[in-house]
Amino acid sequence: MLLYIIRHGDPDYKTDTLTERGRAQAEAVALRMQRSGITQVYSSPMGRAKETAAPTCRLLSLPCHIEDWAHEIEEERITHFPDGKRKSVTDLQNTYYRENGAIDLPYDRTMEAPGFSDTEMDKAAARIAEGGRDFLRRLGYEEEGGIYRITAPSDARVALFCHSAMARAWLSTLLHIPLHLMWAGFHYTHTGVTVLEFKNYKNGVTAPRCLVYSDMSHLFAAGLDMRHNGSKEGI
Repeated sequence: MLLYIIRHGDPDYKTDTLTERGRAQAEAVALRMQRSGITQVYSSPMGRAKETAAPTCRLLSLPCHIEDWAHEIEEERITHFPDGKRKSVTDLQNTYYRENGAIDLPYDRTMEAPGFSDTEMDKAAARIAEGGRDFLRRLGYEEEGGIYRITAPSDARVALFCHSAMARAWLSTLLHIPLHLMWAGFHYTHTGVTVLEFKNYKNGVTAPRCLVYSDMSHLFAAGLDMRHNGSKEGI
């Protein structure tokens, strides 16, 4: 099985919809999903994710299944570090997650990292991990201690349209990367495509392997700008 985790397009957060730019991005990623042979489409319940998924569903004549657990992390990611002002952990300078030994904090001590220690990111991560575990179980891959028992071998290509923080929290669990280091080293572009492979090994177990992270080549192919997350220039 191949799992495609796609961030929503450029949003209007106030209305939870896409901007004109975001709608063009959604059309571009839909062509990518069509060429990738997507067989199942899922989405977060939030408007901007569902709107991004819509062109893919239209092109492939597939229904969009809503996964409530995949909604964005919101208040849980608010920190007052380092100046006492409310902000998202995503807005912190990424060096904080690496300084003073934080870079060496192991997976099970990630909430000790500066910025994370006064948030409820642990609760958000636990919710996403549990929801993701159930999602994969329904797809035929049941997690047992970090290894996945293959209960229904599949060549499906599954797309989940969701959000930057949610997706990184889930990838932290799936790939066993400390959560604060996901924030330090990985960002997610609008309609960025991440692909995980769950290979159907003959011994009946598997584990996810990342093939692509936050790819935006579909935007280049469509002649759209390559700006990311509010930047003024493309990459």
